[in-house]
Amino acid sequence: MSRMRRATITRKTNETEITVAVGLDGAGTARVSTGIGFFDHMLEQVARHSGIDLEIAAKGDLHIDMHHTVEDTGIALGQAIRQALGDRKGIGRYGDVHLPMDETLTRVALDVSGRPFLVFKSEFPAPKIGDFDTELVREFFQAFAMNAGITLHVETLYGANSHHIAESCFKGLARALRLAIAIDERRKDEIPSTKGSL
Repeated sequence: MSRMRRATITRKTNETEITVAVGLDGAGTARVSTGIGFFDHMLEQVARHSGIDLEIAAKGDLHIDMHHTVEDTGIALGQAIRQALGDRKGIGRYGDVHLPMDETLTRVALDVSGRPFLVFKSEFPAPKIGDFDTELVREFFQAFAMNAGITLHVETLYGANSHHIAESCFKGLARALRLAIAIDERRKDEIPSTKGSL
């Protein structure tokens, strides 16, 4: 396909400075540095399992807490993917997956609709994974969905380990995105909506 689905977003506030570059038709390579080890690991999983090449460099006010860095990274990543999708011609639009990880099973379904919405039904037995606050998982998904312009449903059907639950959410997002942003060669010049736009 001739069009290059790439974008770079830089976001700078008094709390964070973040640059995100994405290549939607990549090999799933990742260069991620947010200063938050567990979060880096989750973002690397997103790249690997979505096939999106991902570069993220984030500096935030981690001396306060991780909230601003995680949320603003979600904002910037969502904006980059939205920009890289362009007019969304030819995409599958929808993606869904049941993602198992040991004792945990999480369902992720999404619509690259241009109408952002999040339903998040995952609960964490522990308040932290290492030093990462588990409540920040939802904050990332909220920021990402709103700025990517996608309708996103995440539900952990069962699970006992907070690390497994979080990782199944991120990997589930990746696999559903992979389906939704893939180009259907039979309809590569069509926008997947009867409205004619997304």
